Amino acid sequence: MSFEVPIGPQHPIHVEPLMLRLKVDGELIVDVDVDVSYLHRGIEKGLEVRTYLQGLYLAERICGICNCAHSLCYCLNVEQLLGKEAPPRAKYLRVIVEELSRMHSHLLWLGHYFHTLGFETLFMYFWRDRERVMDMLELITGNRVTTAYNTIGGVRRDITPEAESKLRKALDYLEERMRYYDKVIDSEPTILARTQGVGLLKPEDAIKLGTVGPHLRASGVKHDVRLDDPYSGHDEIPFNVVTWDTCDCYGRVKVRMGEVRECISMIRYALDHLPSGDYRLKIPPFFKAPEGESLSRVEAPRGELVHYSISNGGTNPYRYKVRTPTLANILSVTYMLKSRGDYEVYIADVPPILGGIDPCICCTARVVITDEARKKHRILTLSDLERYSREKGARRR
Repeated sequence: MSFEVPIGPQHPIHVEPLMLRLKVDGELIVDVDVDVSYLHRGIEKGLEVRTYLQGLYLAERICGICNCAHSLCYCLNVEQLLGKEAPPRAKYLRVIVEELSRMHSHLLWLGHYFHTLGFETLFMYFWRDRERVMDMLELITGNRVTTAYNTIGGVRRDITPEAESKLRKALDYLEERMRYYDKVIDSEPTILARTQGVGLLKPEDAIKLGTVGPHLRASGVKHDVRLDDPYSGHDEIPFNVVTWDTCDCYGRVKVRMGEVRECISMIRYALDHLPSGDYRLKIPPFFKAPEGESLSRVEAPRGELVHYSISNGGTNPYRYKVRTPTLANILSVTYMLKSRGDYEVYIADVPPILGGIDPCICCTARVVITDEARKKHRILTLSDLERYSREKGARRR
């Protein structure tokens, strides 16, 4: 006998509103429906009614954890419209802060992931070490959460010798800690039982479903925007793309662990080869961008982040579009949660599978209409909103 088990929109395994409707046969999940429409904030419209400089502050608040990736992608987008390029020193400083933010995101995720699996002490350890990264971000940028470091044409401030010295010591400490965590994860039988063989996603399925980021690389696919389409100094700073061929939740943990070590290596290289010169271009606050289109993408901690804009020659974008990594990865969740053939998925597997993509709903939600009579969902388009607005105005008259 099959029945529906709702998980969400508020549930302890995930702090943001997300609805999973599981169709189960006993303990086995046979079908699933995902709804991410509980947290729409109108970010894209907000960017269209602000000047380019004002939009920067909104862009880095699309996601608190990925704020550096969003602000960098936004700046690259506007710089492309203007035909400008940040100075070499600014590019390296951007990489340093970007990779620190990636470390912060991965350590936060690792802690929360093991928290959902019941390992409270490991959760505290990861978040304790995350504080060292937060301290370094605050030392360099002046802020702990929304760093406000990237700006159109470069970065807001230079790195000091004192900050560089403390950063190197913090990197040494974190490198040692990652070796310790590797031993813990690979020797703890409960962790291995909850992650190995769980949430299987073969390379061909990952590509077909449009998966991105560590989630894709954990399926053995070597794809990283920093390598495939280098930006902001990544063409000069060497690094290894971390992949894993187990295609399961264990691989997603190991990829992020490996990426933290790569971040450490990249930051050291950037500090050792930091160019001299200016760290920002002088750009007036109220400028007009030439008419045209611009598309920028960066490798955010969760995967490929895309910003697209259309300029009509004004002081603010005519249209702005953001494609976040979770929006690309959410399709694979519905696939991994379904039992098929010899691959069985149980209700207890939901936390490690869902958590494995590191979902962020606040930057993913879109406007959705629910037709109760037909039991269908439909995403609203701009033309739909215009039509409903006219109909509402006509009724009032």
